[in-house]
Amino acid sequence: FTQLAFGERARMPWRTCRPMDERLRFIARLLEGEKMAPLCREFGISRVTGYKIYERYKTCGLDGLNDRSRRPYRHANKLPYQVERTILGIKKEHPSWGAPKIRDKLIREFPMIQAPAVSTVHAVLDRNGLVKRRKRRRHKAEGTELRAAHKPNGLWCADFKGEFKLGNGRYCYPLTVTDHASRFILACEALDSVKESGVVPVFLRSFEEHGLPAAIRSDNGVPFASPNGLYGLSRLSVWWLRLGIAIERIAPGQPQQNGRHERMHLTLKQETARPPAMNILAQQDRFDAFVDEFNTERPHEALNMKRPADIYTPAPRPYAGLPELQYPFHDKDILVTACGRICMHRKKINISTVLAGQKLGIKEVDHGIWLVSFMAYDLGYIDLEQRTLQPLDNPFGSRLL
Repeated sequence: FTQLAFGERARMPWRTCRPMDERLRFIARLLEGEKMAPLCREFGISRVTGYKIYERYKTCGLDGLNDRSRRPYRHANKLPYQVERTILGIKKEHPSWGAPKIRDKLIREFPMIQAPAVSTVHAVLDRNGLVKRRKRRRHKAEGTELRAAHKPNGLWCADFKGEFKLGNGRYCYPLTVTDHASRFILACEALDSVKESGVVPVFLRSFEEHGLPAAIRSDNGVPFASPNGLYGLSRLSVWWLRLGIAIERIAPGQPQQNGRHERMHLTLKQETARPPAMNILAQQDRFDAFVDEFNTERPHEALNMKRPADIYTPAPRPYAGLPELQYPFHDKDILVTACGRICMHRKKINISTVLAGQKLGIKEVDHGIWLVSFMAYDLGYIDLEQRTLQPLDNPFGSRLL
């Protein structure tokens, strides 16, 4: 609308264009003798489309210029009405039966008809509201069995001390790693986030310098665990498993289960973060000085007044990269794609993105049923018909839930 005066409006002469009108104009000019090629260029269509419109006009007259239905001529999984009613009848007779059993009964009782696929039978049941949807079971974080380590490198403890704001307004996330038996601080790094990309290099340097521990204890937070990952695994914990490091996790809301590490955090906060440094580099200098004093100068009553450096020794198992995964007792091995899937018999099955790039072992235990394993752990069973992984309960034993 255009404002003319107070309370007065005039309508703009908008031009409307309908496909039917355009086709009529196209045919009219074509019948007047104009050439097909330049006429198609003017109307912005290909010559194939132009000839198609012209052929429809010659065959059906003006009715051929109307819009046609885009509904497909046939449906790939469309069953005859009688077969669909028979499937629903079997389901009514046997309410607890699923698509495979119904299909089997259909084949036995009506061998003369072409049996539909299991997926087609399932689609019929689903369309008629006869399929119960299972709620996805979310992983609930739980603690694992914790063990006492009496020798160095029997158990490392890792955690993020609570973030705090630096003088420049940015946040610092201190990642700390200690040896449980000796209380030796293996790493104390000022990071700008808890993302895995910053955490992995810290553990890599610790492994290269001190060797590999038997186990690592952490809480259930990111990046040590993943609430949406298979069995709560994260890429970081999968890397630890590949290196032969067992995983221990404290129960949610129970920081006292990692009491020695938390006590070190209290001292760390009092001596390096009150007040905080101006930036992350200056804060790292404070952490380095604290670690040197804590390990080499400060005596500990729990260690009979010895210093952590007097007790700690490097691990006998050095870091030598990831060992090659082999599955001699499986039918074959298969690689998990970047999107967390495996491809079997031209079918894609979701596993977990935390296992992306890892090699799994698969073994057929029944017709169409495959056991899937990661290292020495059985993850679950794959049904090729359903294209899903049915996880096993607690495949990592009592150490990881």
